[in-house]
Amino acid sequence: MSLLAVCGGLRSPMSGRMHVGDTEVTALDSEGLTRVRRENIGFVFQQSNLLPSLTVLDQLLLTVHLRGMTPGAADRDRAMVLLQQVGMESRSRRLPAELSGGERQRVGIARVLMSSPRLLLVDEPTSMLDQSRGQQIVSLLRGQCHEHRVAALMVTHDPDMLMYVDRAVHIADGRLREVEVSHAPH
Repeated sequence: MSLLAVCGGLRSPMSGRMHVGDTEVTALDSEGLTRVRRENIGFVFQQSNLLPSLTVLDQLLLTVHLRGMTPGAADRDRAMVLLQQVGMESRSRRLPAELSGGERQRVGIARVLMSSPRLLLVDEPTSMLDQSRGQQIVSLLRGQCHEHRVAALMVTHDPDMLMYVDRAVHIADGRLREVEVSHAPH
Protein backbone atom coordinates (compact mmCIF):
# COMPACT_ATOMS: atom_id res chain seq x y z
CA MET A 1 0.00 0.00 0.00
CA SER A 2 2.90 2.39 0.61
CA LEU A 3 3.80 2.49 -3.08
CA LEU A 4 0.21 3.24 -4.06
CA ALA A 5 -0.15 5.82 -1.27
CA VAL A 6 2.87 7.74 -2.56
CA CYS A 7 1.74 7.45 -6.19
CA GLY A 8 -1.69 8.76 -5.22
CA GLY A 9 -0.40 11.65 -3.14
CA LEU A 10 -1.74 10.19 0.10
CA ARG A 11 1.79 10.02 1.54
CA SER A 12 4.95 11.91 0.76
CA PRO A 13 7.94 9.94 -0.50
CA MET A 14 11.03 9.79 1.71
CA SER A 15 13.00 11.16 -1.23
CA GLY A 16 12.48 12.00 -4.87
CA ARG A 17 9.49 13.44 -6.68
CA MET A 18 6.21 12.10 -7.96
CA HIS A 19 4.44 13.37 -11.11
CA VAL A 20 0.97 12.72 -12.49
CA GLY A 21 1.19 13.87 -16.08
CA ASP A 22 2.88 17.26 -16.02
CA THR A 23 1.98 17.94 -12.39
CA GLU A 24 4.58 17.41 -9.70
CA VAL A 25 2.39 15.98 -6.96
CA THR A 26 5.12 16.22 -4.32
CA ALA A 27 5.20 20.03 -4.74
CA LEU A 28 1.48 20.58 -4.16
CA ASP A 29 -0.22 21.88 -1.04
CA SER A 30 -3.18 20.05 0.50
CA GLU A 31 -5.75 21.77 -1.71
CA GLY A 32 -3.75 21.04 -4.86
CA LEU A 33 -3.33 17.39 -3.89
CA THR A 34 -7.07 17.06 -3.33
CA ARG A 35 -7.78 18.56 -6.75
CA VAL A 36 -5.29 16.26 -8.52
CA ARG A 37 -6.69 13.18 -6.77
CA ARG A 38 -10.30 14.18 -7.52
CA GLU A 39 -9.67 15.03 -11.18
CA ASN A 40 -6.96 12.57 -12.21
CA ILE A 41 -6.50 9.60 -9.90
CA GLY A 42 -8.76 6.64 -9.28
CA PHE A 43 -8.18 4.35 -6.32
CA VAL A 44 -9.37 0.77 -6.00
CA PHE A 45 -8.67 -0.20 -2.40
CA GLN A 46 -9.03 -3.67 -0.89
CA GLN A 47 -11.98 -2.31 1.06
CA SER A 48 -14.58 -0.70 -1.20
CA ASN A 49 -15.22 2.32 1.09
CA LEU A 50 -18.79 2.70 -0.11
CA LEU A 51 -21.02 5.27 1.57
CA PRO A 52 -23.60 3.33 3.62
CA SER A 53 -26.57 5.62 2.84
CA LEU A 54 -26.18 5.60 -0.97
CA THR A 55 -27.54 2.96 -3.33
CA VAL A 56 -25.19 1.15 -5.69
CA LEU A 57 -26.22 3.45 -8.56
CA ASP A 58 -25.82 6.56 -6.43
CA GLN A 59 -22.28 5.46 -5.46
CA LEU A 60 -21.33 5.87 -9.14
CA LEU A 61 -23.27 9.08 -9.68
CA LEU A 62 -21.49 10.59 -6.67
CA THR A 63 -18.36 10.92 -8.82
CA VAL A 64 -20.24 13.35 -11.08
CA HIS A 65 -21.33 15.41 -8.05
CA LEU A 66 -17.76 15.51 -6.76
CA ARG A 67 -16.72 17.18 -10.01
CA GLY A 68 -19.28 19.92 -9.39
CA MET A 69 -21.88 18.71 -11.90
CA THR A 70 -25.41 17.38 -11.68
CA PRO A 71 -25.76 13.85 -13.08
CA GLY A 72 -27.91 13.60 -16.19
CA ALA A 73 -29.42 10.79 -18.22
CA ALA A 74 -26.11 10.09 -20.00
CA ASP A 75 -24.38 9.71 -16.62
CA ARG A 76 -27.07 7.30 -15.42
CA ASP A 77 -26.75 5.29 -18.65
CA ARG A 78 -22.97 5.12 -18.31
CA ALA A 79 -23.27 4.09 -14.66
CA MET A 80 -25.66 1.28 -15.59
CA VAL A 81 -23.32 0.08 -18.34
CA LEU A 82 -20.44 -0.05 -15.86
CA LEU A 83 -22.61 -1.88 -13.32
CA GLN A 84 -23.58 -4.35 -16.04
CA GLN A 85 -19.90 -4.89 -16.88
CA VAL A 86 -19.14 -5.83 -13.27
CA GLY A 87 -22.30 -7.94 -12.95
CA MET A 88 -24.10 -5.59 -10.56
CA GLU A 89 -26.85 -3.99 -12.68
CA SER A 90 -29.58 -6.03 -10.95
CA ARG A 91 -28.40 -4.71 -7.57
CA SER A 92 -28.35 -1.01 -8.54
CA ARG A 93 -30.98 -0.03 -5.94
CA ARG A 94 -29.35 -1.91 -3.06
CA LEU A 95 -27.44 -0.34 -0.17
CA PRO A 96 -23.89 -1.51 0.68
CA ALA A 97 -25.11 -3.35 3.80
CA GLU A 98 -27.20 -5.57 1.50
CA LEU A 99 -24.18 -6.65 -0.55
CA SER A 100 -21.48 -9.26 -0.04
CA GLY A 101 -17.84 -8.19 0.24
CA GLY A 102 -17.18 -9.22 -3.35
CA GLU A 103 -20.21 -7.29 -4.58
CA ARG A 104 -19.07 -4.17 -2.72
CA GLN A 105 -15.63 -4.60 -4.32
CA ARG A 106 -17.20 -4.73 -7.79
CA VAL A 107 -19.26 -1.59 -7.09
CA GLY A 108 -16.08 0.17 -5.94
CA ILE A 109 -14.38 -0.78 -9.20
CA ALA A 110 -17.33 0.47 -11.28
CA ARG A 111 -17.31 3.70 -9.25
CA VAL A 112 -13.65 4.38 -9.94
CA LEU A 113 -14.15 3.69 -13.66
CA MET A 114 -17.09 6.14 -13.60
CA SER A 115 -14.69 8.88 -12.50
CA SER A 116 -12.62 8.49 -15.71
CA PRO A 117 -9.20 8.74 -14.04
CA ARG A 118 -5.94 9.38 -15.90
CA LEU A 119 -4.09 7.22 -13.36
CA LEU A 120 -5.65 4.14 -11.79
CA LEU A 121 -4.11 2.77 -8.59
CA VAL A 122 -5.37 -0.71 -7.76
CA ASP A 123 -4.66 -2.56 -4.49
CA GLU A 124 -5.48 -6.29 -4.59
CA PRO A 125 -8.63 -5.94 -6.73
CA THR A 126 -9.41 -9.65 -6.57
CA SER A 127 -8.93 -10.19 -2.84
CA MET A 128 -12.66 -10.71 -2.18
CA LEU A 129 -13.57 -12.35 -5.48
CA ASP A 130 -13.53 -15.94 -6.69
CA GLN A 131 -10.97 -16.80 -9.40
CA SER A 132 -13.38 -16.48 -12.32
CA ARG A 133 -14.88 -13.16 -11.21
CA GLY A 134 -11.38 -11.87 -10.37
CA GLN A 135 -10.19 -12.62 -13.90
CA GLN A 136 -13.29 -10.89 -15.33
CA ILE A 137 -12.67 -7.78 -13.24
CA VAL A 138 -8.95 -7.50 -14.02
CA SER A 139 -9.71 -8.10 -17.70
CA LEU A 140 -12.31 -5.30 -17.53
CA LEU A 141 -9.80 -2.98 -15.86
CA ARG A 142 -7.24 -3.80 -18.55
CA GLY A 143 -9.75 -3.16 -21.34
CA GLN A 144 -10.93 0.13 -19.84
CA CYS A 145 -7.34 1.31 -19.34
CA HIS A 146 -6.41 0.49 -22.93
CA GLU A 147 -9.61 1.95 -24.38
CA HIS A 148 -9.40 5.21 -22.45
CA ARG A 149 -5.58 5.45 -22.36
CA VAL A 150 -5.41 5.30 -18.57
CA ALA A 151 -2.14 4.51 -16.83
CA ALA A 152 -2.60 1.86 -14.14
CA LEU A 153 -0.55 0.46 -11.32
CA MET A 154 -1.88 -2.71 -9.71
CA VAL A 155 -0.52 -4.38 -6.61
CA THR A 156 -1.37 -8.07 -6.38
CA HIS A 157 -0.13 -11.25 -4.76
CA ASP A 158 -2.05 -13.38 -7.28
CA PRO A 159 0.34 -14.52 -10.03
CA ASP A 160 -2.62 -15.54 -12.22
CA MET A 161 -3.47 -11.85 -12.66
CA LEU A 162 -0.13 -11.17 -14.36
CA MET A 163 -1.52 -12.38 -17.68
CA TYR A 164 -3.65 -9.21 -17.79
CA VAL A 165 -0.85 -6.69 -17.36
CA ASP A 166 1.50 -5.12 -19.89
CA ARG A 167 4.48 -5.09 -17.56
CA ALA A 168 5.20 -6.58 -14.15
CA VAL A 169 7.82 -5.99 -11.50
CA HIS A 170 8.44 -7.86 -8.29
CA ILE A 171 9.35 -5.73 -5.29
CA ALA A 172 11.26 -7.33 -2.43
CA ASP A 173 13.50 -5.70 0.16
CA GLY A 174 13.27 -2.36 -1.66
CA ARG A 175 14.49 -3.78 -4.97
CA LEU A 176 12.62 -4.00 -8.26
CA ARG A 177 12.97 -6.98 -10.58
CA GLU A 178 11.16 -7.17 -13.91
CA VAL A 179 8.96 -10.25 -14.29
CA GLU A 180 8.16 -11.83 -17.63
CA VAL A 181 4.44 -11.87 -18.39
CA SER A 182 2.43 -13.95 -20.84
CA HIS A 183 -0.83 -12.37 -21.91
CA ALA A 184 -4.33 -13.76 -21.81
CA PRO A 185 -6.04 -14.24 -25.15
CA HIS A 186 -8.31 -11.31 -26.08
